[in-house]
Amino acid sequence: MATAICCRVSLSANHIFHPKPGDKSHIQKQWASWNVMAMPIAGAGKGGGLLDKPVIEKATPGRQSEFDLRKSRKTSPPYRVLLHNDNFNKREYVVQVLMKVIPGMTLDIAVNIMQEAHHNGLSVVIICAQVDAEEHCTQLRGNGLLSSIEPASGGGC
Repeated sequence: MATAICCRVSLSANHIFHPKPGDKSHIQKQWASWNVMAMPIAGAGKGGGLLDKPVIEKATPGRQSEFDLRKSRKTSPPYRVLLHNDNFNKREYVVQVLMKVIPGMTLDIAVNIMQEAHHNGLSVVIICAQVDAEEHCTQLRGNGLLSSIEPASGGGC
């Protein structure tokens, strides 16, 4: 499959690039600052060779990009998602909901969380960014479980 290499280079208005024949040092020095991405060529192998029309991502006012969201989640303070014991739901159901709602939750961990909440009245389900903690808590509540969140830095951690 044929591939085209696309580069994005930020140039200032007074940036001048005049390489001398055979001089690759300037290009090699600048290579680290370039964002390079390989893209498949449309119609490659079919006698084609045309590049796909580039997709220009426009920023929507009032909306954060996925990169900005991931960056803010990494820098936001961690929160605990807590599971409270109740007298309504069966233990098996609690384990099923935990595995459905929490990404990467294994059967063993879900059983341990359920048992701790059953015996102690409260258990930490996951520690994550506030946005994710609120979402997990909402989903647990939506499935009939008692749940809350709290900052991970408070409460003796």
